[in-house]
Amino acid sequence: MKKEFIILILFLVKMSSCCAQLQPMFVEGFAQGTTYHITYIDKEERFFKKEIDSILKDFDFSVSTYNPNSIITKVNTNKDVVLDNYFLTCFNQGKKVWKDTHGTFDPTVFPLVNAWGFGPGKKQKIESRKIDSILKFVGFNLINLKNNKVVKSDSRVALDFNAFAQGYSVDVIASFLNSKGITSYIVEIGGEVYAQGTSEEGKKWVIGIETPIENKAASNPIIQNIQLDGLAIATSGNYRKYIEEDGTKYAHHIDPRTGYPTKNSLLSVSIVSKKGIISDAYATGVLVMGLEKAIKFLKKHKELEAFLIYADTEGKYQFYETPRFKLLKI
Repeated sequence: MKKEFIILILFLVKMSSCCAQLQPMFVEGFAQGTTYHITYIDKEERFFKKEIDSILKDFDFSVSTYNPNSIITKVNTNKDVVLDNYFLTCFNQGKKVWKDTHGTFDPTVFPLVNAWGFGPGKKQKIESRKIDSILKFVGFNLINLKNNKVVKSDSRVALDFNAFAQGYSVDVIASFLNSKGITSYIVEIGGEVYAQGTSEEGKKWVIGIETPIENKAASNPIIQNIQLDGLAIATSGNYRKYIEEDGTKYAHHIDPRTGYPTKNSLLSVSIVSKKGIISDAYATGVLVMGLEKAIKFLKKHKELEAFLIYADTEGKYQFYETPRFKLLKI
């Protein structure tokens, strides 16, 4: 699944010489086309990799557009399918964020994502007529749920939850750890993070937000560190995943309103909230808005904390942060 950004996790793994101090448990692996890293404190020293991998496999079977047998793929191809809680949660949360952002976040952007070559489908030759024809069946108003079944106004409408599914998967794993009585942990999947409690040293978990340098492979230098406890962070940017065509770079964030890749001064949007699915979805919607509209939006939505990195007229980094975001900085 997608990720155009990486939030570098700074796991606090320095071991103490005190024999009474609990040692952290580490679980890592691959899921959703990316990696995951989980650290937790458990007095019983239980190792949950098997359970976590099973959960993430079930999650992928629900909402991955890259899985030909997934629930979302069957919905997109108009096959009969029983919707599960993962799909329903994504659909309902997606509908809410779509309304809040006035369409800058829209999971029905999938046909455009494919056309531009950012999805599992074959890239198409981009022409204005082609974009206009696709836009006719892009819009979250064209698809609804009725008695937990999908109802489309146009059979060509197709969903893509990749813009916030990884954030939701972080929530799912956090919920699993909570169910096991784990109260101190940090979960990172594809760069999306939720942290709760403290490390083995009794300190809050620390993560770093990357400098938005064009880079498809490696990690970038950290531009800001923050502490999290009972909070999730997700970052969307236009520097990690892009294509080049005829000498022009196109970021993979598609503006659902125009059908074209987003092009504005925002380079990176980090959103902090109580849930990964919320942070992830709004990070995408805010990035597509552009700087001025994003600032106005964030002033109205005080449940979201944000750190925006943008380029000024000289190409230099500038920053905007919400008031309470400052309290997270170290």
